[in-house]
Amino acid sequence: MTDPFVTQVLARLLAQLLAPTVDPWPALAVLQSSPLDAVLAPLYWILDLWSSAVGWVAKQTGLQVLEYGFMHRAILVGLCIGVMAPLIGTFLVHRQLALIGDALAHTAFAGVAVGLFLNAVIDLGVTPYLTAVVVAMIAALCIELISEVTDAYNDVSMAIVLSTGFALGTTLISINAGGLTVSVDQYLFGNLSTVTSQSAAVLLVLFAVVVAVVGVTRNQLLYVTFDETAAEVSGIPVDWYNRIVVMLTAMVVVGAMQIMGVILVAAMLVVPVAGASQVARSFDEALLVSVVLAELAVLVGIGVSYYAGATAGGVVVLVAVAIYVLAVAAGKLQSAAGDEATPEMGSIAADERDSPSD
Repeated sequence: MTDPFVTQVLARLLAQLLAPTVDPWPALAVLQSSPLDAVLAPLYWILDLWSSAVGWVAKQTGLQVLEYGFMHRAILVGLCIGVMAPLIGTFLVHRQLALIGDALAHTAFAGVAVGLFLNAVIDLGVTPYLTAVVVAMIAALCIELISEVTDAYNDVSMAIVLSTGFALGTTLISINAGGLTVSVDQYLFGNLSTVTSQSAAVLLVLFAVVVAVVGVTRNQLLYVTFDETAAEVSGIPVDWYNRIVVMLTAMVVVGAMQIMGVILVAAMLVVPVAGASQVARSFDEALLVSVVLAELAVLVGIGVSYYAGATAGGVVVLVAVAIYVLAVAAGKLQSAAGDEATPEMGSIAADERDSPSD
């Protein structure tokens, strides 16, 4: 004899499957909203799993900050940024290109403006962060091409691209075409509550690309970073690897812009790396320590900003700077205790010059 409870459950499931107005899989409705959503469908599934896991942690710990869906996405974005930014920032700092993050952030703002403009005029239906990736990568290539064609210093090409990108962004934002009236504060300063499932999925793609490319080209990038002349003599296409670095930087900048904003995004490329340089004694150690410091800054910053009602980007940077100060103090204490002096960036570079060819 069939259990009445089981019969009732089976009947309800059958009714849901047969009813034309009821969708037994609500997520599919979201996935069918645009072609981009269909492409990102597997990542939406990953986001659902992540949200379920964080929700379980919230129930076990009682932490209010973990109870909301937008915080689940914001924390995941922050964790990815904590890996991506130091991963690329370590190469940039050693190459004295720390300010390239600012240049690409301002051009990424132009990409956001392009996306908002196209959505308003032709109903493109894509997240502005996707157009920001495209524009930022084009800008990254322009920085390299200007330096190569005109023999200008990198800071000159960065200044040109920065001013051009921000001018384009402000111009498009100010045009009231097709009802283009938006608040740009979330893009300038970042906003935890505006991290959508689509933008978080795009970030996961960027995260996978950055980690995979750095993992595959790590030795070549290291060689080009510390001894560009020797790398060129050995047959490594230096120009192409320079372009890879700036394009990866563009991806990181756009990803971090979601919670850091245009104004503060460059800090995550530099501050954790600078802190790690105070205590690390090799390139790999500096990379690992910088990731740990960045993750700590992101998690503490997001938590404090939520409970204090402050802008997340600003709090994350302040926490990162505080960690940097502590790292400096730790390095000084090591020296005072009679340990080997904490190496500067140059000596870390010298220790690793032969490693890319191993």
